[in-house]
Amino acid sequence: IRIYDWKDAYRVIMTENRIPLFLGSFLIIFGLVTGIITIIILAVSAKFLKIFCVSMFSICMGLWTLCYYDVVLIFSIPLYSVSLLEYISLYLLPIPMTVYMYSIVTSLKNKVLNILYWFLLSIQLIFITVSMALHTMDIVHFAATLKYMHIIIICSLVYFFMVLVMKLRAKKNKNKFFLAGMLFIIICIAYDLAGYCMNRYLGYSPFKLKGVSSIGVTAFVFILIIAFYMDMTKKAMQETERNSLLKSAYTDELTQLHNRRYCKEFMQKIDKGSTKGYTVFCFDLNNLKIMNDTYGHARGDMLIQSAAEVINKTFGSYGIVARMGGDEFAAVLETSDESQVIGLAGNLHKNINKKNTEIENLNMSMAYGYACGSQNEHDIEKLYQLADNRMYEHKEKMKKAGLAAIR
Repeated sequence: IRIYDWKDAYRVIMTENRIPLFLGSFLIIFGLVTGIITIIILAVSAKFLKIFCVSMFSICMGLWTLCYYDVVLIFSIPLYSVSLLEYISLYLLPIPMTVYMYSIVTSLKNKVLNILYWFLLSIQLIFITVSMALHTMDIVHFAATLKYMHIIIICSLVYFFMVLVMKLRAKKNKNKFFLAGMLFIIICIAYDLAGYCMNRYLGYSPFKLKGVSSIGVTAFVFILIIAFYMDMTKKAMQETERNSLLKSAYTDELTQLHNRRYCKEFMQKIDKGSTKGYTVFCFDLNNLKIMNDTYGHARGDMLIQSAAEVINKTFGSYGIVARMGGDEFAAVLETSDESQVIGLAGNLHKNINKKNTEIENLNMSMAYGYACGSQNEHDIEKLYQLADNRMYEHKEKMKKAGLAAIR
């Protein structure tokens, strides 16, 4: 019991417990915000269970810190309520930490550790449930069961310490910094627990530093934030690299259109999907060999790129456009409306003429053929072959009419 002048009591409590006040408040606010967010996310994915455990542990540790150092008294909360809140937060403290450790324990693939884990978790849940029931029924109060709770906490800390050391010593371990942070928490909690037990049972404590457990948990929270940021950055980089590789695998480098592989896979997807009707266009660019031989490959590349722009502008919004190789292109449209397809073919001629007026001496022309069908009536591969045959027929007609030179 400490006696103060009434006017000085709150000031002394605030002054002597500045660190516990700050750390406890931070942990409660962090835990509440993170807990609310993760509860919503947990409905979608169970991957965030560990973060939810950290938030619950932070709330329990924050409440215990504010109660143990009498900081909550400044809010005029009755002393009995403060004591009750302190006991409840302390008794609940091991549960989220134990649940958090599950993935670490299972990763070690040690049968004995796994059995000990479930035994420890069961003891914690049973003891906390029975203790709260007895206290609520006014049979045995928390103060009478506190020493047994201390034993459970000590056993839990020893178990956690052993698991973390084994995990840190594992050869294939990429989260040593993160595990070291958890080890630091255990040491901090052990420090506070030792000081509390010595003061309660021996009447004195050689440890003068206050709020060490809160310091450890706060440090771990920051480690968690840093680790989460680093993990998200790493995943973002991997996703960017993956997307880049996928783009390289499915994109034609010169035209930036889809390539033959993507077109074939897209046709297979349509064939197995729910698209009712589709149309396949095949295109063959005229005069590419003459352009390469006369003006060089740079001019030929410009002709190919111009053709890609025209085809994509005409058909790109109705499906996919791909360069099948060399001077050959294809478009797969998710429509089988004949009148719409004829209209698009007319737009193709207009866009070719427009491109020829924009670029001097381009002289672009192309042969094309198309075939419309549906899943019930036609196989898309057969439609593609039919469109390709019609494209070559169109090319022969253009040659006979003198509109296209032989490649």
